[in-house]
Amino acid sequence: MNKLHTLILMCLLSLVGISANALVFHSCNANHDGKVDDPYNGHEYVDLGLSVKWATCNVGAVSPEDYGDYFAWGETEPKDFYAWSTYKWCNGSYDTLTKYCTDSKYGTVDNKTVLDLEDDAAHVNWGGDWRMPTKAEQDELYNNCTWEWTTQNGVNGYKVTSKINGNSIFLPAAGYCGYGGVLGQGGYGYYWSSTPNGRCIAYYLFFNSGYQFVDYSGRLNGYSVRAVLAE
Repeated sequence: MNKLHTLILMCLLSLVGISANALVFHSCNANHDGKVDDPYNGHEYVDLGLSVKWATCNVGAVSPEDYGDYFAWGETEPKDFYAWSTYKWCNGSYDTLTKYCTDSKYGTVDNKTVLDLEDDAAHVNWGGDWRMPTKAEQDELYNNCTWEWTTQNGVNGYKVTSKINGNSIFLPAAGYCGYGGVLGQGGYGYYWSSTPNGRCIAYYLFFNSGYQFVDYSGRLNGYSVRAVLAE
């Protein structure tokens, strides 16, 4: 929201007797070289010239450097303990899946291979057309951007710059939540895609200071989510 819009809003609020001090504005203000478009549903994004636009911060974060929340795959709320015993879509173990299963060795087969929006952490928390990226969209980000390990406002992570238009986003090395609590902060990044494997795993974007790649991991783990908007 720019200064003119803020001034107009304050004037309108005064007409109805509401103090502007009673309002709290949450904005994920970008601090990078990318062109930040007007917020959509209250959250900013950058056009990297790709098939989707990428949010400037993680779900649950208030700035690009903020780690944000951690989510098990297919869950929409953070929690205190990440394990199969607490995973929403199984009955306590990796081989008792109750949703998104294509192999009977891992639970009840439903042949669902697309994440429902009601189970999408980005969509549920941010609303509108926000959603988690697919594996293909993470591959696109990896293949069409340069990746520079850097420190931004004291936080380690990657400046990801488009080879197409030069715009960029920052992905903090937020670590992950597993059996031992929060691990790897400042050194590693784990970002879920919306694409399941069909067994007890799903695809995610991994990075450290020397490598970046898309891999797969157990759905029980608490990883970061960076939302996208379709064109």
